[in-house]
Amino acid sequence: MRIVIDYRPALRARTGVGEYIHQAIKALARSGEDEITLFSSSWKDRPAADLRSELPNVRVIDQRIPVRALNLAWHRLGWPPVEAVAGGSYDIAHSPHPLLLPSRSAAQLVTIHDVYFLSHPERTSEEIRRDYPVLAATHARRADRIIVSSRFAAGEVQRAFDIEAAKIAICPAGAPEWSSRPSGGDPHGYILFMGTLDARKNVGGLLRAYGELLSRDAAAPRLVIAGGASSDAAPWLEQIARPPLAGHVEYLGYVATDRRESLFRGARVFVLPSFEEGFGLPALEAMSAGVPVVASARGSLPEVVGDAGLLIDPENTAALAGALERIIADDTLRKNLSYRGTQQAAKFSWSRTATDIRQAYQDALLTRRDRQARPAHANRH
Repeated sequence: MRIVIDYRPALRARTGVGEYIHQAIKALARSGEDEITLFSSSWKDRPAADLRSELPNVRVIDQRIPVRALNLAWHRLGWPPVEAVAGGSYDIAHSPHPLLLPSRSAAQLVTIHDVYFLSHPERTSEEIRRDYPVLAATHARRADRIIVSSRFAAGEVQRAFDIEAAKIAICPAGAPEWSSRPSGGDPHGYILFMGTLDARKNVGGLLRAYGELLSRDAAAPRLVIAGGASSDAAPWLEQIARPPLAGHVEYLGYVATDRRESLFRGARVFVLPSFEEGFGLPALEAMSAGVPVVASARGSLPEVVGDAGLLIDPENTAALAGALERIIADDTLRKNLSYRGTQQAAKFSWSRTATDIRQAYQDALLTRRDRQARPAHANRH
């Protein structure tokens, strides 16, 4: 198959969406079965210098087109076709977000990790607020296949857009390929949170819970927060700088991929108390390093974590503080969760993700060809 994929979500800091598409492409390319083209466009941001060496079997097209201008044309006008800006012809055009990649003749797929932009548009970026709530349903119905990363996300997409289940392909993310075996974390390490600092991640609730923990034990492990700061983050960063949290909480900002492994291995416990996750890749990364996990019992996290972590109500501050305290105080529990976490993480692999995505491509191609083969009058009914 000749495949073109919009690589722009992975162009700068690779958060969940960017990391998912980058690792999926890497795994897809290993087989060498397909011709894969990555399309990137930005006025100022360029693909990483080592991208071509990391993905030697992949063609990279980098255009100096402003992101906002191209998105406006693609999302609102469905023009220009990707063939015109990337060159070549394709069987598959894959968008890693909910809006289609325009194409003259390729089967079209979108990826929808969650529909949080519908329930809380005020907590999203300006461009997402402008386009996703009004366009996502139409694009989802036009797509030949929709890729999601969890059963939870599949259900949300099906309900939100009235999409038949057969059109949705569940392609879970994979565990990272760390350079060394799981260490079980550091028994004297820190509490780690990793994720973009936005309202959905419940950073405020985490800080309240950690404050409760400190009030009971002034010698509690420090809290390390890693992730880019959204517009929501200002009050949390101010709170971190004031007593009682000052000196106990460290904010690292965005942590690049090559630093993530050492950061996880230095943690005593990982916490992800999000109100909603479409997958929750950092929880899987923590488990693959053998770090015990405390996570929200909402969204996709229960299916990703399974019984390998402590699941809590994200709105229950006392429950969150208590779960952290249990793991910190109980070495037997910590070791048990560490073992169960590595067993759970072993169920997820990027090679399996690539297999699932490739099947979605094949199904989308059959759907497109079947539609094109129908008589013109049949398509009007």
